[in-house]
Amino acid sequence: MTDETPAQERALAFGRAARAYAAYRPDYPAAVFETLEELAGLRLAGARAADVGTGTGLAARALRERGAGVIGVEPGAGMAEQFRRELPDVPLIRGDGNRLPLADGSLDLVGYAQSWHWTDPARAVPSALRALRPGGALALWWNDPDASVPWVAEQEERIIARFGDGCYICDRTLPPQLPWRTRELRWSRRIPVDAHLAKLATHSAFIVHDGDGAAEFLAAEREHLLRRFPDGVLDEPYVSFVAVTVRPAAGG
Repeated sequence: MTDETPAQERALAFGRAARAYAAYRPDYPAAVFETLEELAGLRLAGARAADVGTGTGLAARALRERGAGVIGVEPGAGMAEQFRRELPDVPLIRGDGNRLPLADGSLDLVGYAQSWHWTDPARAVPSALRALRPGGALALWWNDPDASVPWVAEQEERIIARFGDGCYICDRTLPPQLPWRTRELRWSRRIPVDAHLAKLATHSAFIVHDGDGAAEFLAAEREHLLRRFPDGVLDEPYVSFVAVTVRPAAGG
C-alpha cells in the first residue's frame, strides 16, 4: 500500500510483532467454526476459502484442519513472512481486504478473522461479494477480551486511559446494507500472567507506542495482575463474535 491512512499504518504495524503474534495470540475455539458452518449453511470440508488479513495464519490453519482449501491474503510483509514459516504449504497472496486479488465467483467462503475493522467496508463488501460464488458466505469473526469480567474491564480502562481506544477496541459495526446472522460465544484459556502480557504487547496500542511508555505500562500491569493472581496464572476470558452474510443465489 502507499499513502496509508493512520488506520492502515496501524494495521501494517503488526509486522513488527509477527513472531510474538504467532506465539501468544489465542486460537479460535472450535465453536466459532461450527457456528460459521451453521450460519452460512455450508460445510468447511471441501469448501474453497480465503482468509483475508490472514496475519500469521491462525484462522487459515483452523480452516485447513477442517478440510477447507484455503488461500491466505495479507498486505503486510512481516506478517506474510511469518505466515510462510507457520504454513509453508498454504497458498498466500499479497493484497488487502479492500481490493481482493481473487477471481470472480471463485470461493465458497471469504473470511475476515480479526481483520474486518481494518477495512473500508464501502470497498471491501463489493470486493468480497464479487469473489464469492452465488450462495457463498462472507464471514467476519473476532476474539475480544470479555469486559464483563471485572479484572478485564479494569485493565481495559487503564489501556484506554493511557493509549486511547482506537488501537485496542475493535469496531464490530456491520455494513447495514447486508442481512447478517450473528452470534457471541464466551470461552477462556488458562495461561501464565507473563504470556497474557506478551499477548497484550501484540495489540496495535502497544506496537505503535513502542518506546513511548508501552514497556512501562506493561511492567505496571504485571504488578496489578500479580496482586490479583499471586500464583502467576490467570483465566484469560474472551467473547468470540461471529457474523455471516450469504451472497444471494443467481436469480434469487
